[in-house]
Amino acid sequence: MKKALFLILDEYADWEGAYLSSALNQREDWSVDTISLDDSVNSIGGFKTSVDYIIGSEPKDFDLLVMIGGNSWGNDNKKLLPLIKTTFQNNIPIGAICGAVDFLAKNGFLNDHNHTGNSAYIWNDYENYNPKGNFLEEQAVKDKKLVTANGTAAIEFTQLVLELIEFDTPENVKKMMYMNKHGFYNYCEKYGNPFLA
Repeated sequence: MKKALFLILDEYADWEGAYLSSALNQREDWSVDTISLDDSVNSIGGFKTSVDYIIGSEPKDFDLLVMIGGNSWGNDNKKLLPLIKTTFQNNIPIGAICGAVDFLAKNGFLNDHNHTGNSAYIWNDYENYNPKGNFLEEQAVKDKKLVTANGTAAIEFTQLVLELIEFDTPENVKKMMYMNKHGFYNYCEKYGNPFLA
């Protein structure tokens, strides 16, 4: 079974990972676990979440790291860097959205990738942000083993991460995201009613 770790800090943006976690968790060949600096965190939306792993106790073998945005990515906790650095070094797919992308920029992890985020302007003072790749003004960007997205791009982020991990055929992933973005009845008009298939 493949394992996805969702890295959530206190005041995480609960909506940013909802489409992705639910897609992964509905498949028998994927499991979804949470990881953080603390054993319990609260979301911006007020959900109190018991975390599966404290950083440092996570399994060595996992197949996807998802870094969910929120209000605490200005955190300089030294435990975050080794986990993220090791994940990049091991060529494990990473998805980062919103404030989590800011953290990657601040610590130099975006320099070798095309990427997006909330705004490159806010990274101007980051001395480790010296990109050889391009900042693209797009909702989400996939490059190599990394997907980045701005905070309004939960659906686009989900689509690119699912494509990155080859979750399903590109066409099936596209159809799934079309339903999430445009609604059931627009989906039926375009692709037919899935309950009648």
